[in-house]
Amino acid sequence: MNQCWPAKLCQLFCLTVVLTGVVAFAQDAKLSPVTRKEIETDVAKFMAKNNVPGISVAVVKDGEYVWAAGFGMADLENSVPATSQTLYRLASLSKPITAVAAMQLWQQGKLDLDAPVQRYCPAFPEKPEGPITTRELLNHTAGIRHYRLGPVLDPQVISTKHLKNPVQDGLDFFKDDPLVSKPGAEFHYSTYGYSVIGCVIEGVTGGKYSDFVMKSVFTPAAMDTAQVDDRFAIIPRRTRFYQKDENGHVLNSDFLDSSYKIPGGGWLASAEDIAHFEAAMLNDTLVKRSTRDLMWSATLNKLGKGYGMGFGVTKQNDVVTIAHGGDQQGTSTFIGIIPAQKMGVVVLANMEEVDKSALGYDLLKILQESAK
Repeated sequence: MNQCWPAKLCQLFCLTVVLTGVVAFAQDAKLSPVTRKEIETDVAKFMAKNNVPGISVAVVKDGEYVWAAGFGMADLENSVPATSQTLYRLASLSKPITAVAAMQLWQQGKLDLDAPVQRYCPAFPEKPEGPITTRELLNHTAGIRHYRLGPVLDPQVISTKHLKNPVQDGLDFFKDDPLVSKPGAEFHYSTYGYSVIGCVIEGVTGGKYSDFVMKSVFTPAAMDTAQVDDRFAIIPRRTRFYQKDENGHVLNSDFLDSSYKIPGGGWLASAEDIAHFEAAMLNDTLVKRSTRDLMWSATLNKLGKGYGMGFGVTKQNDVVTIAHGGDQQGTSTFIGIIPAQKMGVVVLANMEEVDKSALGYDLLKILQESAK
């Protein structure tokens, strides 16, 4: 029989540890006690409602990383608390990172966003529907499919296979499939499209995608613990990953080896790391302001929502908000940035399929209120 945590027990545990601070750790912060208390209360309610074992959040104010904390448990079986430095699967928060890396190359004049991708990634075949560009890959209008639905779901087939050459070998799972729309015609969210961007980056740089990201994104942004989610590696502070059954009981999540999709969903990082990433974007550390503005300009999609280049662009309470979420086996993630006020939040949870964006927008609202 699988061991699981009953829903009510998990709710009580989460509420207790958040409110008492037994396993909540935070850095000394430039955050008022009142604002911090409001954030902690919001997190407590969220964890209790969703039976989340562990969660880490971080705050950016005035373009500066100011506070982060962990709540609950990173590992239920071994009673390991979540902290601000706990490493979570980023899932689709990997996409903004990959987008920044690609736009750095464009900014340097090394990558033509409107050239056919085969110029840099010959392993990806030409399509009869028309040429695909890196610009279209970045804003999800290239027509490349997402995960296959139906009797055979891609991740169930390939998530246990570890790839030695992740970017190049990862193309094999979808590169010969027909496009779902003509390039440039429609918005179709696609993790696989970002795998092609990883291949483009390797073609431009002549090296490994992951090496370039570590050097050009993580190092200048002070993302000191961000790394590839290698299931074979011993990685200190990596959380365990959880899901819920139909009765709300907490179980270990399904197995995942994300080596087939690192550019679109295969990185690990802490709340502190991602807060540093937000601050670096707000302060033009990673790309020029003009490049950032291009990335944060929305292309209207069929849902009526905006997506730029690696970032979602929405309006919350009439304020432009840059956001992105991620969902994957054992993880739910969210970033939200308000450029005009140079503030942002990070939400990382070790439970899949929870409404992390609701918590993220609530935290942004708390920050906005505190700034008045």
